Amino acid sequence: MDPDNRRPVDYKLRDMLLKELPKVDHAHLWQTRFNGQIKLWLVNTLMQERKNNPLLFAYGDYVPLQIEGKHKHHIFAFARSYRREWYVSIMPLGIAVLCDLQGKPAAEIDWEDTKVILPANAPARYQSILQKTRGEFKQEIDIKSVFTEIPVAFIKLQQPDSDRSSGLLMHITSLPSPFGIGDFGPGAIAFADMLHRCDQKYWQLLPLSPVEERNQYSPYSSCAAMAGNILLLSPELMVNDGLLYPSDIGKKTIPDPGKVNYKDAIKIKQQLFSIAWSHFKNDSFLQPLFKVFCEKELAWLNDFALYSVIKQKHNGKPWYKWPDGLKFKNKNVLADFTAYNQDAIDKEKFLQFLFSRQWYQLKSYCNKLGVKLFGDLPFYISYDSVDVWSHPEMFNLNENGEMQFVAGVPPDYFAKDGQLWGMPVFNWDRLKQQNYNWWVQRFKKNLELFDLLRLDHFRAFSSYWSVPASEKTARYGEWEQGPGADLFNTIKKELGELPFVAEDLGDIDDAVYNLRDEFSFPGMRVLQFAFGSQEPYSPHIPHNYTQNSVSYTGTHDNNTTKGWFMNKADESVNEQIKAYTNVKVKPKNIHKVFISIVMASVAKVAIIPMQDILGLDETARINVPGLDKGNWVWRYQPDDNHQQKIERNIKEWTWLYGRQ
Repeated sequence: MDPDNRRPVDYKLRDMLLKELPKVDHAHLWQTRFNGQIKLWLVNTLMQERKNNPLLFAYGDYVPLQIEGKHKHHIFAFARSYRREWYVSIMPLGIAVLCDLQGKPAAEIDWEDTKVILPANAPARYQSILQKTRGEFKQEIDIKSVFTEIPVAFIKLQQPDSDRSSGLLMHITSLPSPFGIGDFGPGAIAFADMLHRCDQKYWQLLPLSPVEERNQYSPYSSCAAMAGNILLLSPELMVNDGLLYPSDIGKKTIPDPGKVNYKDAIKIKQQLFSIAWSHFKNDSFLQPLFKVFCEKELAWLNDFALYSVIKQKHNGKPWYKWPDGLKFKNKNVLADFTAYNQDAIDKEKFLQFLFSRQWYQLKSYCNKLGVKLFGDLPFYISYDSVDVWSHPEMFNLNENGEMQFVAGVPPDYFAKDGQLWGMPVFNWDRLKQQNYNWWVQRFKKNLELFDLLRLDHFRAFSSYWSVPASEKTARYGEWEQGPGADLFNTIKKELGELPFVAEDLGDIDDAVYNLRDEFSFPGMRVLQFAFGSQEPYSPHIPHNYTQNSVSYTGTHDNNTTKGWFMNKADESVNEQIKAYTNVKVKPKNIHKVFISIVMASVAKVAIIPMQDILGLDETARINVPGLDKGNWVWRYQPDDNHQQKIERNIKEWTWLYGRQ
């Protein structure tokens, strides 16, 4: 009987009973059940479990449970399941009838062989939340074992902890959106929801830094190390913030041809940004938050906003072609320029504020779903960047601001002449004198943005390829010593734990591996690199994987698996794959075969590009290193007719190989 039903509540008594809960045992609660204390205890206990496991109770599946045994009609049971955890609720039905039949009080009923049958996929390890007992069940719960002092049970089932996990590689620009380019809006939320439904732990992205047409919109050739790419801002989220009206964006949509339309996206978003800025200045609840943001990001924000506006006023010319007073940062010239262009400078700050606001809303949403964001940090920064302009001493430039040496890589799998990136190499002696402050701030910023961080071109931390700026290819460079462990020791001292993944691909020597292993950074293993003349000994063949690694079918620099198979895998490679997998591979199944191999590997994390999940060919490739145009444009086009099958495949791979 509910003591609070249709009668006045004695709040003083309830308060006293609540305070006594830590001191009373179950037997006492049952014996004094009519005073309401047992109800307070039960509600308090259950609400605490709900507080500790919000995702399970918000998103968990309801699982009806079968009852067997003599008194099966007097038991009701169901479960909530979410990933590795279950909660089982067991309650008696018509218990007064059994009390009369047996002539016993409810707590002493003989339940005989009555039991709850658990599904085959239910975890065996249990914790009784009410009875405070632990153990393992073998596909069934004996009622008399859980109805000991109180005839009700609430049981938590949990799979053993595992550090195996998986995720998908999909850049923001590739997401669906009506504005010509993927953004942080509904398309990103939908993708996060899909990752959650498919039990994925990681969403790997490419860098979020600003991009420019002069650099072919490459996220690896950015004009700013700390700023964000405002093309990723969602107009729909700006409507939610009251910065735009629905009518402002209604006629600004761009037909989605399956490719990013940078030109039109820039045009319409700049128009929308101007409207949003005007509304913000007029009246917005965001103004106090904007002020806090500007103070927090002071170390880089002012320079970036000033650089951006100077560049706009000079028709997009790089800083090294500006008038000398601006090029070499004459204080009086900059002060005059700032005073005359203050509104435009503040607008750039405002757009960075919106980037931060929308990104952290997305990150918070993902993290609440149990999805971690796996970012990517380029090693170098563009010559035409705010960082080189504002800190030329950190780079290998002459007194006129001209590059003396440029970055790249020697000839390799991707390019026979190597890759000449046209970015200045760092002045590591000067950086060390500054206690690597710029790098500390850069890592700090990225660790705020992401939960895990891939260090692109990791080998350059050990030694880097330096090419005279006058060279036309990367063939005639030299290896120079990088900062090595000294930098990472400094970063660790300043920031603590280093959740980094080392991109240890390409021309790698023992010094690179030693640096990686000194800090226990996981390395990368790419299955497309496994097959060929060195197959049995390749670090990319799964039998040579180590647990502390991240395995891929391919990366953003690779062809899709189907495209690779159709264009690069000759007959001998085809035979190697068949011999290794015992599967006859064809274009229509190669992606599934490779995904299974990667997911089955001992690598603690497996990442699959979305194009491989979809089984797409080379037309879906997002980047071809060394190609001057056509990169960074692929977009994901969800197909409602096949979406359930796609998600079912992802989830089956995840569960089959213990990565849920």
